[in-house]
Amino acid sequence: MRFYDCKTAPSPRRVRIFMAEKGIDIETVQVDLGSGEQFADSFREINADCVVPALQLDDGSCLSEVIAICHYLEALYPEPALLGSSDEERARVLMWNSKVEQQGLWAVADAFRNVAKGLKDRAATGPVAYAQIPELAERGRARVLHFYDRINQQLAKQEFLAGEAYSIADISALVVVDFAAWIKLAVPEDAEHLKRWHESVSSRPSAAA
Repeated sequence: MRFYDCKTAPSPRRVRIFMAEKGIDIETVQVDLGSGEQFADSFREINADCVVPALQLDDGSCLSEVIAICHYLEALYPEPALLGSSDEERARVLMWNSKVEQQGLWAVADAFRNVAKGLKDRAATGPVAYAQIPELAERGRARVLHFYDRINQQLAKQEFLAGEAYSIADISALVVVDFAAWIKLAVPEDAEHLKRWHESVSSRPSAAA
């Protein structure tokens, strides 16, 4: 297998943390997003969506999308379970991972990509050029603050986002919170449960992946 990564991008970091938690070592190829390497014909043959992460399998076929890659790796390397150990746990993990993506990751991406000078006409990832819309950046910042409040409430009930076990939902949320720092939206001081959780998951060795 071969893992296509970009060390500075948030989405592939989720897979790197996932692999680090499991002790998985896969050949890695860095894709330089800053220079537009993802749009080269050679990479389009690997992933026509022109985004990372991507996991090329031994038969040459390719998986993209974080949760699909993690699902595949979980099947190959089931321990420790990061997608849940029972049907109910898996459902809750997937549910919270989706909430993190929809309410958190997409909000930060809107806030960042719609104002970043280097992303003019690249307000959305992928091969199609989209103009920046500053109003979407403003809305994104507001959504991030609501996301923080939502996650803080959830973490008041339990140690980790989807229950009492660390999971892909926590990995995704950690990356979102760290990504939000790019737009100077730190965890609010009064979000005590979110702060406790963030300090805890950030201290795991895998967080440095």
